[in-house]
Amino acid sequence: MSKFKIRHITRYTYEDVVSDSANQIMLYPVWHEFQETISHTILITGNPIVNIHQDYYGNRVGTFTMARPNDQLIIDSQLLVNTHKRPAPADDRTVEVQWVELEKLQRRVEFIDYLKLEKFMAHDELVKLVEEERCKNCTPVQSAFHFCKYIFDTFTYQKGITTVETTLDEVWRLKSGVCQDFAHMLLVMLRLIHIPSRYVSGYVCPNKNGMRGEGATHAWVEAYIPFFGWLGLDPTNNCLADETHVKLAVGKNFSDCSPVKGTYRGTSKHTLEVSVSVSYEDGQTSSYENEIIYSEPTRSEYRNSFRQNQEMQQQ
Repeated sequence: MSKFKIRHITRYTYEDVVSDSANQIMLYPVWHEFQETISHTILITGNPIVNIHQDYYGNRVGTFTMARPNDQLIIDSQLLVNTHKRPAPADDRTVEVQWVELEKLQRRVEFIDYLKLEKFMAHDELVKLVEEERCKNCTPVQSAFHFCKYIFDTFTYQKGITTVETTLDEVWRLKSGVCQDFAHMLLVMLRLIHIPSRYVSGYVCPNKNGMRGEGATHAWVEAYIPFFGWLGLDPTNNCLADETHVKLAVGKNFSDCSPVKGTYRGTSKHTLEVSVSVSYEDGQTSSYENEIIYSEPTRSEYRNSFRQNQEMQQQ
């Protein structure tokens, strides 16, 4: 068992006073047998009432509005969580039986979104590559591991080269990016071989070996393995999602589980600062900080601010 204390602060500072903001947060850890929340506090400027509901994918989502004028919005999430080691699939059924079982899932409503492919121009090129790389005699879990490793080996982990608006085609051409890019590419490859797959948003916490994206928000993939269930795969680190991964939300892609997003009326320019710190049992702390200034060409309109937040937080 591992215990982590995670503090995730999002701070918007506006060029001038803004008003009428509507915001959504997905900062609530998933509860399951391998992850339990000990305590969780979210402090928000002005102490607004946060309404919590469960979305289509089972995530807990908080929404709040701020009508009074303000020049800053701070969302401070303070979390203490226990995680436990997750088992790997036994993979003891025959190859044919497992793929037949996956074929049945394609007709079930709950898996439709997780098999749906995004449109992209390099589709035919990627189909060809997947067919060449695919092991015809491998089980689904062996195939999932193979493509996870393929992305880790083939793509370069490089911050700042992509944004949340970078398309799949651009990521494929660059063969570079950060965790959200790696996760999206793995989603495509697994869905092309008919393995239901979903995007996961959360945190990757430090361990003795070092991990890409430590002390920041992170993204990985869960693949549905027959006779087992959802298996977490982290293509950024070429590993299973284990007790170092703290899970916040899932969806068909990145936009379904953004940690923070919202709109506001007012100035066209703001500064966004994000910091994430993770303290763990031996007393050490890992932290990540960054900031960005975002400008729009027009004034006094509703603005969508979640893109800048995600651009910084998914590392």
